[in-house]
Amino acid sequence: MTKNIAVIMTDLVEDIEYTSPKETMEQEGHKVDLISPEGKTVEGKKGGQFESDHAIGDVSASDYDALLIPGGFSPDSLRGDKEDRFGKFAAHFLENDKPVFAICHGPQLLVDTNLLKDRHVTSVKNVKNDLINAGANWDDKALEVCGNLVTSRTPADLDEFNGEIKRQLAQ
Repeated sequence: MTKNIAVIMTDLVEDIEYTSPKETMEQEGHKVDLISPEGKTVEGKKGGQFESDHAIGDVSASDYDALLIPGGFSPDSLRGDKEDRFGKFAAHFLENDKPVFAICHGPQLLVDTNLLKDRHVTSVKNVKNDLINAGANWDDKALEVCGNLVTSRTPADLDEFNGEIKRQLAQ
């Protein structure tokens, strides 16, 4: 069954942390929408140019079955949104038991949901303390699956991350 996947990101996203999972999801027949602050082209850290499908103000989280949050500097930039639209958008998925896939710095955005208490997560090491301070249980491993929340550390973990994305979306 085709699922609608939301990807929330902005400039300085880690290119491969978007393109690799997106390719995996599309190969499985799912529809992937890139959602950015203003609905404009997103520029990756490595020079990628990614055409946004929607601005955050034009979509509802309830229209999507799963969420992808790639890393790079994008998650921290999204946290700066004055209306916390991205934190609220992400919270919908955690609260409604919909899959959330966050890699590298991606879990950093989830701090703003106030929904990480007692969740098991992993991430790139330099956001470890943010996650622990938000109440999460952090572990240094390639993949952490905690219910509907799937996290990974870095692009080196994409094989495990993408494999779990396939498993979660097949359910």
